Amino acid sequence: MHASVIETGTNICRNIQEARMEVTNLRNSLAMLADQYGLRIAAAGTHPFSHWRDQEITDHPRYKEIINEMQDAARANLIFGMHVHVGIANREIGIQIMNAARYFLPHIFALSTNSPFWLGRDTGFKSYRVKVFDKFPRTGIPDSFRSLSEYDSYINLLIKTNCIDNAKKVWWDIRTHPFFNTLEIRICDVQLRVDETIALAALIQAVVVKLHKLIQQNLGFRLYRRALMMENKWRAARYGISGKLIDFGKQEEVPFIELAKELLEFIDDVVDELGSREEINYIFRIMENGTGADRQLKVFEESNGDFNKLVDYIVDETNAGLPYKPTNIVSKRDNNVKNKKTENKKTETKKTNSK
Repeated sequence: MHASVIETGTNICRNIQEARMEVTNLRNSLAMLADQYGLRIAAAGTHPFSHWRDQEITDHPRYKEIINEMQDAARANLIFGMHVHVGIANREIGIQIMNAARYFLPHIFALSTNSPFWLGRDTGFKSYRVKVFDKFPRTGIPDSFRSLSEYDSYINLLIKTNCIDNAKKVWWDIRTHPFFNTLEIRICDVQLRVDETIALAALIQAVVVKLHKLIQQNLGFRLYRRALMMENKWRAARYGISGKLIDFGKQEEVPFIELAKELLEFIDDVVDELGSREEINYIFRIMENGTGADRQLKVFEESNGDFNKLVDYIVDETNAGLPYKPTNIVSKRDNNVKNKKTENKKTETKKTNSK
């Protein structure tokens, strides 16, 4: 919707290795195109300091409609998320998996946190992106649905009462996609590195496959109330992987790292079948080295609050491992210097003319 935003999407991928190739090629192509204009691409859940008021809205009827309906909630929605689709041919089973997968959303989200800054401030959150998006209706973790027909009835009621024109305006953290036979997980921040992107995609795929297998074996997964899962989501947004989540079974707080290891054990029996062992193992590196948010905050602290150095870091991480190496780079810092010199010249000229 904002002209400063580039949205990319892969083709359908048969496995996680294909997904890696797609994401790498997309970023590489964007890096090449940007370089032609002396620009760099940067991937994070929010821009550290740019203000949404300064961004142009793309001239398109759909975006005008959204702005008209949601006003500043939409104009301020300068955030960047990562959506992962997992193919589910049977929509009825898709609803069952969606119900169960909701429990794991805060765990996955915590590993993806990559937006600690907003409008030039350290927000105190590891993911402030979700706080911005909360202004939209029909967001967050959804309720459970007893059947596909109950879900379809809910969507049809929203359409009938002019809340939405189609199910794409249901912006939950997880949803059965209205036009594709996929389960779409939408809770993650955009990642700095390709490796992190693929690790999270592999984790999401493994969770869905594991739950699908349990359903095929007539084994259920305990469903918890949405209100409880939203407590965990808030903790994940605030503290990322350094905090605690609630273990609803034990009814106590547990360090996130412990719960993450339990999640990895839960999916372990499907990982080799999916051929994603290497990608899943990268999750351990995220837990060891920190999420994108942790690393952004570290750079910011070590640079004594220098936002230019922080953005340079984000750009470097975004382009890490790409075949293309940009050559013609004009940094924002250099542009600011040039603009300042130009302004000074204009001022001097005006003074001369006035004399």
